Amino acid sequence: MEFQEAVEIVGECVDAAGVAAIVVGAVAAGVQAVRRAGARSGPVYQPFRQQLGRSILLGLELLVAADIIRTVAVSPTFESVGVLAGIVLIRTFLSFSLELEITGRWPWQPAPDVVRGS
Repeated sequence: MEFQEAVEIVGECVDAAGVAAIVVGAVAAGVQAVRRAGARSGPVYQPFRQQLGRSILLGLELLVAADIIRTVAVSPTFESVGVLAGIVLIRTFLSFSLELEITGRWPWQPAPDVVRGS
């Protein structure tokens, strides 16, 4: 097996892990939401959105990693690196947007319970 073939296989495995993270996370979020709604044990919608957002974030990170692996290791042309930069830029924007939706703050902002100067 050549190096490029091995890298392609690794990239496909990481892609599959990214898709699996999104699908499994969405199913788990749905199951938990149905259980909460059936048991009437508190809010349903907000926890569902947060868990779904976390699974999408994890999946996006894995998909970006797979793109980087394939682009840099297999075909590092200026065109492919440019396309990769565009993909990473879009996915980074999506990740920041999802983080804002999940936590209510930007990733670089401290958590509300963090006390400065202590």
